[in-house]
Amino acid sequence: MTSTGRAPVTVVIAAHNEAANIQACLASVSWAAEAIVVENDSTDGTAFCANEVGATVISPPFTTIGHARNAGIAMAAHPWVLVLDADERCSPELADELHELAKGSHSFKAFRIPRRNFFLGREIKHGGWERDRPLRFFPRTLRYDDKKVHEGVRVEGAVGETHCSLLHYTYASLDAFFEKLSRYSRDWAEQNFAKGRRVGFWSVLLRGRLRFASMYLLKLGFLDGAHGLILARLAEESVMAKYARLWEMTLAERAERVK
Repeated sequence: MTSTGRAPVTVVIAAHNEAANIQACLASVSWAAEAIVVENDSTDGTAFCANEVGATVISPPFTTIGHARNAGIAMAAHPWVLVLDADERCSPELADELHELAKGSHSFKAFRIPRRNFFLGREIKHGGWERDRPLRFFPRTLRYDDKKVHEGVRVEGAVGETHCSLLHYTYASLDAFFEKLSRYSRDWAEQNFAKGRRVGFWSVLLRGRLRFASMYLLKLGFLDGAHGLILARLAEESVMAKYARLWEMTLAERAERVK
């Protein structure tokens, strides 16, 4: 998706099996001069859907989301890059703000963008989700690190924050949550095990419960009603799953040592 009359911004979207989301995501960034979708091994026609609305689609081999995004950034034809997930939408107000920022009349090296997060059709305003501000708008010279989870952009210099927000329609269904949970918990455990981290049974048991208490009580998740309760319980499940996987690896290592 390229145009000479639009903002000098390249949008990069890493997507896997996102046919249901990709066209709406791309429509929300039609103001940008270029859109690149990085796709690999999708089975639902994601690449076709992206091509249909004029996006450039590439399918390089990659092992992490950071690698995928870097592949798209490396192809960017414009000075500034906006990185999105397929389940995110750029609001018209944010589009106007980014258009102005791309002109470069500021001293910031990159920008964080607040996200309004939606869960099963409802906006979540508590539980810590209201503080979500990923770094997503930056010059094409920057790159993501190689972490499997919690990937970040290496920035030297001042980082700003936009006034307007992204719309994040996370987890349209519980099936989507549990599918991501399996992949995320495995990647998190492998990353931490490789760094030398080991855990015992009590970490598995307590950390999930602490996450629930923090999210639902301390961070006022209960104010989001039934959605807040379910989300806090799912967060507890997520934390327990990743520590359980790390515990499993710890046990396997101990068993190997005594052979």
